Amino acid sequence: MRRVNCLTIAGSDPSGGAGIQGDLKTFTVLGAYGMAVITALTAQNTQGVTGVHESPPDFVALQLKTLFADVKVHAAKTGMLATAEIIEAVVANLPDGLPLVVDPVMVSTSGSRLLEASAVEAIKSRLLPRAWMATPNAPEAEVLTGICIRTVDDAVATAEAITGMGVEHVLVKGGDSNLEPGIVVDVFRTHGQTHILREDRIDTIHTHGSGCALASALCVAAGRGYSARESVDFAREFIQRAILTAKKFGEGHGPVNHLWPLEAQWTGEVE
Repeated sequence: MRRVNCLTIAGSDPSGGAGIQGDLKTFTVLGAYGMAVITALTAQNTQGVTGVHESPPDFVALQLKTLFADVKVHAAKTGMLATAEIIEAVVANLPDGLPLVVDPVMVSTSGSRLLEASAVEAIKSRLLPRAWMATPNAPEAEVLTGICIRTVDDAVATAEAITGMGVEHVLVKGGDSNLEPGIVVDVFRTHGQTHILREDRIDTIHTHGSGCALASALCVAAGRGYSARESVDFAREFIQRAILTAKKFGEGHGPVNHLWPLEAQWTGEVE
């Protein structure tokens, strides 16, 4: 299997569970060469975000221009973009044809807001039309569409509405909603068809960085040329095992276990 070069355009998480740190771990453990353009520095741990220092948009643009002038990038993903100006800098400096996974990060696992309200329109009008796949969680899908998700049909309606914004494929993640008891219901919309994907809910609070890791796994799959459905299956299996094998780290919402594939090699099994 050929190595692919994958780029994350996102914020930094000094606790290592989410953001560029989590993305780079995911890229590496899945056999991709990881690169990062930093959109913001955060002060955070497993209990919350205490501060955000955004990168100047022109410096985000310079990071991208400098990287693309030298290196072949097979696929990219976005995470925390913070402002409309940063979103515009990203869109303006992406090469044509580069597969892009958009994780429209708005709020952290601990509840801290990571996107200015004024930037939502920029995601809808500028970023999503450039994306290959978008991976909003239920609250993010609600903000993007104005549809309140209370049933599976509501989640389907948000997926349909988001594909209408110009993105090819949409995975509305159901981990933050409770549509069916004991079940996580994801809605995948692709090529005009909707697929309802169900998995047993894992009883854990250690889900920090799960959305970042899922989008990063999708990025690796896209770089390898997988189809949208193959990519979703690949990424969902990765994140399910990462959540299932997560261990306590810190006093709050601990990170998912990005390294479970390596642990399987070290021990012969995943506990």
